[in-house]
Amino acid sequence: MNFSELKKRLMKETRTKVANAVSPDIMIIQAMNSIDELTKTLNGLTKRLREWHAYALPQLEHSLGDNEAYCKLLATKSYEELKEEFGDSMGKILTEEDRKMQEEFAKTIYLNFQLKENLTNYIEELMKKHLRNVQYLAGTTIGARMLVNAGSIKKLAMMPASTIQMLGAEKALFRHLKSGAKPPKHGFIINHKLVAAAGKNKGKVSRILADKISQCAKIDYFKGEFIADKFLEDIQKRI
Repeated sequence: MNFSELKKRLMKETRTKVANAVSPDIMIIQAMNSIDELTKTLNGLTKRLREWHAYALPQLEHSLGDNEAYCKLLATKSYEELKEEFGDSMGKILTEEDRKMQEEFAKTIYLNFQLKENLTNYIEELMKKHLRNVQYLAGTTIGARMLVNAGSIKKLAMMPASTIQMLGAEKALFRHLKSGAKPPKHGFIINHKLVAAAGKNKGKVSRILADKISQCAKIDYFKGEFIADKFLEDIQKRI
């Protein structure tokens, strides 16, 4: 084999290894980070839209607290329909140019809300396919956030249950170490329905749940079979 052929062979093997390195958990992490960026952007843009549109219909601002519902309303209904539904006001009478620009702005923001929903569904499908035990037991959002925090499914699988329990509480832990503030007991796991319903036993339930999630991560990483439903039954019996 001459040098040119060896070079081609090595380049082919390198391209294959690089392509195989892009695993499904990376796709989940990127999608979750995209959702976080979208959320920040949508909050800022909706705040601007609310302030802008309040010059015309200030009563609408106080009628809808949900940002997505607010943008959808402005994106799908005309200015005249909104006045009829929410009543006339002392706001400025919009010109055709004003109305057109505000409606276009609202439609653009609402499209991004739909994009966020599509990303959420995309993550859920990937989790069910590649991390089905973690997804079933932790839930899509909590499981995905744990994965993002860990950096990969391999790192999550190698973590002890005590670390998994604290994922998402890094800032509070840093404050504890720096200022002596009360140490955190939970991270993302505090939002799990079993923990939220545990009352004074949140710490105990968190530890039990973190232990099972740790096992689920190991099973998913090593491509084991689905067993999370049995884990959930065991947790429910214990608590």
